[in-house]
Amino acid sequence: MGFLESFGIGFLILMLIALVVSSVGFYKYVYFISLGYGFSIAAMGVTLFVMYREVIGWGTLAMCVLFLIYGCRLGGYLLIREIKSASYRSTMKKEIKDGSSMKFIAKVSIWVSCAFLYVLQVSPLLFRLMNAEKLLANNTEALVGGTDIVTIVGAIIMALGIILESAADFQKSRAKKKNPSRFCDTGLYKIVRCPNYLGEVLFWTGVFVSGINIYANAWQWIAAAIGYICIVYIMFGGARRLELRQNRNYGDDPEYQAYVKKTPILIPLIPLYSVAKHKWLVG
Repeated sequence: MGFLESFGIGFLILMLIALVVSSVGFYKYVYFISLGYGFSIAAMGVTLFVMYREVIGWGTLAMCVLFLIYGCRLGGYLLIREIKSASYRSTMKKEIKDGSSMKFIAKVSIWVSCAFLYVLQVSPLLFRLMNAEKLLANNTEALVGGTDIVTIVGAIIMALGIILESAADFQKSRAKKKNPSRFCDTGLYKIVRCPNYLGEVLFWTGVFVSGINIYANAWQWIAAAIGYICIVYIMFGGARRLELRQNRNYGDDPEYQAYVKKTPILIPLIPLYSVAKHKWLVG
C-alpha cells in the first residue's frame, strides 16, 4: 500500500475541514492554536461520522462523539475565557505573539502546519474506519464498524481525559474566584500542578491506543505517532510556560516553593518537578 492509498480521500477532507475552521487564526493569531484547535477537532469528529456512517459501529461512534465533546468543551471554554477574562487577555499578550508583525506567508505556513497536525492527531480513528470500509468493500470479513476491545479501551481513556481536564478547569476557576492572587493547590492540583494538561495527554493517549491494532502499514503508524508525540510535546511546553509564569508571580511565596518541590508538574508519581530549564520545550 503506497503513500496516497494509505491516507486516502478521507485525510484530504479532514485537512480541508481543519483548514476552514482554524482559519479563524487570521482574525487573531492565537486562535490558530486555541479556538481553531478545539473547534477543528469537534468538526472532524462530525465529519468522520458523516463520511463513514455506513460502516461505523457503536465504539467508533463513541469516539466521534468524544471528539465533538472534547472540541466543543475546549473551544467553548477558551472562547468564554477570552471574552470574560481581562486578566487572561493581558497575560496572553505578554506570553504569545499577536502576529501583527508577522508576514502573511508565515501565517499561512503556521495555519497549514496546525491544520495538518490536528488531522494527524485524529488519524487513528480515520485509519480504523477507512481500513474497515476497504475490507467490507473487498468482501473481506471485518470488525463491525471497526469496533473491538482496543477501540473500547481507547474510548474509555479518552472519556477519562475529558473528565479530568474538565474537573481541573472547574477546580481552578473556583479556586481563583475564592482567592485570585493565590496559586491553585487544591483538588486535582494536589496530585500534579497541571492536571488539565494531564487530561489532554490522557485523551490523546486514548486516541493513539485505539488504533494500535489497525494500522495497515508504516505510513499510518508514522502519521498517528507524529500526531501523538507532537501533542504530548506541546503539553509539556505548555506546562513549562505555566511554570515560568507562576515562578514570576509566586516565586517568593514559601508555600508555593514547598508546593512545587513535592508536586510533580505533569505526570503523577513521576518525580519530575520542573521543566523550566528545558528551553527546547515550546507550547
